[in-house]
Amino acid sequence: MSYDAIDLYAGAGGWDQAARQLGLSTVGLEIWHDACVTAVRAGHPRIRCDIATYPTAPFAGVPGVIASPPCQPWSNAGKQLGKLDQPRVHDLVDRMAAGDDRWQDMPWEDDRSHHAAQPTRWVRDLMPEWAAFEQVPEVLPLWEHIGRVLRGWGYDVWTGKLCAADYGVPQTRVRAVLIASRVRRVSQPTPTHYDPERYGYGLFGTPWVTMAEALGWSGGDVLQSRRDSPKWVAEHGARENRTASSPAPTITGEAFRWKLSVGARSNATVRDLDQPAATILCSRPGNLLWTLQTGANTELGAGRVERYERTTDRPAPTVIGNTGRWKVAAGERPVDLAEAAVLQSFPADYPWHGNKTSTFQQVGNAVPPGLGAPVLAVAAGVPAAARMDLAA
Repeated sequence: MSYDAIDLYAGAGGWDQAARQLGLSTVGLEIWHDACVTAVRAGHPRIRCDIATYPTAPFAGVPGVIASPPCQPWSNAGKQLGKLDQPRVHDLVDRMAAGDDRWQDMPWEDDRSHHAAQPTRWVRDLMPEWAAFEQVPEVLPLWEHIGRVLRGWGYDVWTGKLCAADYGVPQTRVRAVLIASRVRRVSQPTPTHYDPERYGYGLFGTPWVTMAEALGWSGGDVLQSRRDSPKWVAEHGARENRTASSPAPTITGEAFRWKLSVGARSNATVRDLDQPAATILCSRPGNLLWTLQTGANTELGAGRVERYERTTDRPAPTVIGNTGRWKVAAGERPVDLAEAAVLQSFPADYPWHGNKTSTFQQVGNAVPPGLGAPVLAVAAGVPAAARMDLAA
């Protein structure tokens, strides 16, 4: 079977979902077993392999190459040892551009770092009509370097940073993107949504999609996230709150530790339900916590005040005549997998495979389909009128 594109480091299928919306067929290469099972269950073909050693010849003639190499060595959420490897990765790009694919003889601080250069080999060997790469913002200088190589091979190239919320994803994830084509001019995908807090309502177009809109939450619910890492606390403060009137923060592999809350704390940054989420990350344990807070403050008799806190999986405290004075107070529940997936613009019933840690990491690692679709539309030259509803 022929495909419109190969998807390197394909994971659970973010790019594949985006391609499907555009009527493009893909086959993914991925080494992670759970992610491969998830993708196949969703109808996305997989070859389980090491992309760095797998031969390119079987894919001769494929029109497109998509790549999202591992981000952990580069991401601010990880140990960032890959930053020490950055000069070597740039050297490897030049090596591969010249036909030398040896990376094993190079000293790596993080043994995953070389993967960021591997897409160079695949484009060199296959010379596809188009290519699309995505990574964390810190990888943008590398994409610019690879872009200069591709221009030397006759490609038109655009590189830059894109915010997922600008394309209808209920999350403020920012990613570095490379789009290249040797058969057409390419440019930044035209945003379809805008930040009403920055530009005001009434601007031509559509306001950012909020957590409330994406998840069907009621007004007033708050998304709270807390980083327990001492380094994060020292640099950014102990707690970040977002009400559901905003996009979600970046969804991470630790999103199952986040909890949904009602109400906000004084030392927090707040996003309402009518705003998108922040970026969903895949990061080390303990980084983030979200909470749904419920419960009651109850007045019992003249001057007597007692406080009851009940989570939503328990009955309410005794209902008395002055129940109207009860207020929402601290109770909580975790964000579930379907909610994290929806904030990442996957269908709520996407068939994730694996344990809790694995499935949330798959969500956090994925390219949001809602961001991938406009990138692929530009790269593959798919007319805007041909784009399908991402919710379909």
